[in-house]
Amino acid sequence: MTAASDQRPIGVFDSGVGGLSVLRAIRNELPFEDVVYVADSGYAPYGDRPREFIEGRALAIVDFLLQRQVKAVVVACNTATGAAVHVLRARLTIPVIAIEPAVKPAALQTRSGVVGVLATTGTLSSPKFLDLVDRHGAGVKVLVQPCPGLAEQVEAGALASDDTRALVETLVRPLLDKAADTLVLGCTHYPFVRQLIADVAGPAVTIIDPATAVARELRRRLEAGGLAATPSPSATKPEGSEEFWTSGDPTTVGDVIALVWGQPVRVRALPAT
Repeated sequence: MTAASDQRPIGVFDSGVGGLSVLRAIRNELPFEDVVYVADSGYAPYGDRPREFIEGRALAIVDFLLQRQVKAVVVACNTATGAAVHVLRARLTIPVIAIEPAVKPAALQTRSGVVGVLATTGTLSSPKFLDLVDRHGAGVKVLVQPCPGLAEQVEAGALASDDTRALVETLVRPLLDKAADTLVLGCTHYPFVRQLIADVAGPAVTIIDPATAVARELRRRLEAGGLAATPSPSATKPEGSEEFWTSGDPTTVGDVIALVWGQPVRVRALPAT
C-alpha cells in the first residue's frame, strides 16, 4: 500500500535572505516539497535585537505561515533559534526544526583542538548557544567571533565586494592566529560568503555549515509523521515549488534573492504583522 502524500507546504523563515542557504539544502534533500519562505528583511538584522523583539517577530511570521497551511516550520536563523524556538515549540503542534551552530561536529573534527564560531552577537550570547558549548565543547577550545556587519553585506548582495572581503579578513584572521583549524558558520547568511572565508582560512581549515543536517532532520520528521510529499505518476509538476515573501521592499529583496538563488523569483510583500 502506498503511503499517503501530504501536499501542504513547509514554512521556512529567516531575518533576511540568509535562510536561502537552508532552503537550498532542503530542496536538495526534499525535491518534491513545496516551500513558503519568509525573509524578514524589514527588521533585519536580528543579531543585536532584544530577545523579546525576536520572539515577537518569530510568532508573527509563524502565524502567517500557519495561514498558508504549512505542515512544518523551519527556523533558518541561528539568532531566532536562540531567542524564540522554545516559544514556537511550546505553541505549535506541527514539527519545528531549527538550525543551530554546529559545535558538536566541529569539536569532533578539529585536529588542533581549537574551533572558531562565526556568528551574530545575539547567537553567541544566547543561553542555547552557551549550553551547546557546555555539552559538546569539552576537551576543545571554542573561540567565538561576533561578526557585526557581515550579514548586512549579504543582505545588500555584496557577496564578493572589496569591503566584504576586507571585513571577512578582520573576522577570520584572529581565529587562525589562535590556531583554529575548524570554523563554524553560525549564521545562515555566511555560506554565501563561504568562498571569501575559505580564501582567508586556507585549504587546511575545515568550514562547517549545518544546513544539510537541518534538511535531513526535516526529512526524518516528515517521514516519521507521515507528512512527506511524494510525486504522483500523473503529476505535471514533478518538483516542489518555492513561494517567497518579505517584510522588506519586494523589489530590492527580490533582486538579492535572485542573485543568491540563481534564478529570477517573484517576491511578495508580507502582510503587515
